[in-house]
Amino acid sequence: MIKKWFGDWKVNLRRGIFLLLGIGFAVFLYFFNQVELVPLQNQQGTSYEKAKVVRVLEDNLQEDGTRAGSQTVELMLLSGEYAGETVKATSLSGYLYGANCEPGMEVTAYVSESDGNLLVSVYNYYRAPVLYLLIGLFLAVLWLIGGKRGFKSAVGLIFTFVCIIFLYLPMLYRGYSPFWAAVTVVILTTAVTMYLIGGPTVKTVSSVFGTVAGVIVSGAVATVFGNLAHITGYNVSEIETLISVERVSGMQVGGLLFSGILIASLGAVMDVAMSVASTLQEIYDQNPALTPHALFKSGINVGRDMMGTMSNTLILAFAGSSINVLVLTYSYAMPYNQVMNMYSIGIEILQGISGTMGVILTVPIVSLLSAWLIPRRWKRWGKA
Repeated sequence: MIKKWFGDWKVNLRRGIFLLLGIGFAVFLYFFNQVELVPLQNQQGTSYEKAKVVRVLEDNLQEDGTRAGSQTVELMLLSGEYAGETVKATSLSGYLYGANCEPGMEVTAYVSESDGNLLVSVYNYYRAPVLYLLIGLFLAVLWLIGGKRGFKSAVGLIFTFVCIIFLYLPMLYRGYSPFWAAVTVVILTTAVTMYLIGGPTVKTVSSVFGTVAGVIVSGAVATVFGNLAHITGYNVSEIETLISVERVSGMQVGGLLFSGILIASLGAVMDVAMSVASTLQEIYDQNPALTPHALFKSGINVGRDMMGTMSNTLILAFAGSSINVLVLTYSYAMPYNQVMNMYSIGIEILQGISGTMGVILTVPIVSLLSAWLIPRRWKRWGKA
């Protein structure tokens, strides 16, 4: 009875500490996000509001079934200062903006007010409910299939999202080093996610340190070879807009590319680290007579099988994100010397290879840490 009470007391104490840490972190994020964003363009008197198509006044449907030009529609504004009012609006038939309006459809309206006059156009479809439904479905499936561990994974994922939006981006805007901003987020998200999945165990410690080391390796490789190839954060397609942001804030645009590589490689590196650490823990539990050297060799052997699949994961992820560039390069039949010396191709290769290097080197790092820590199981952690 005493043993059970003491065990419950330790669990409750741990939960209380993490609750206080969570509250403290939330308070810190609230005040840290009190930063005044300098608008890049004058948006006074303009807003984006939810609206509903009442009727189509003038359609632009052609005889061949395509649309050209713009529609003239009647909208009822559902949000904002003019909610409830019915207004006349135009909707361009473009690939990025506008919508093929039909009565009853919900859209996003761009509303501009000047001297009491409203100028309204259809900005896009109102797709927020569908996206929220997809996110909810993903979290529900993760919880149902993964059970308690799946729920913890969902909590870790939400925490990662919060850190990127409310910590990483404000740090960049305030002028912190992009590299160290990414490292800060990597350490926080890795520690919390690994703890939720593995608990306060030796394998959690090994996987956290292995993940952080692997991600930093990715950033270091990208930085070194980026400098050798004369590739910086100023060579990206959005550079003109980013320079405008740099002028009104403290953002260090030159380091964004390599900072992004750290964030992009985090998921794959984390997966490898926890898989290797968990495998070595299971092996040792089945055979406690194994020496650290034997455990290390087992970790390397397990990791070798994972290297190929995880390397493909990262390479294909970066290739998929640049598929438009690849299609255009192929379609224009660009010569080899042009292709290999394009900034866009160089950046994709740099991202894919540096991220994969982090995955590969995570294997020996986690294997070494686990082989040294697991046999020593510190009593305060209990069974790992």
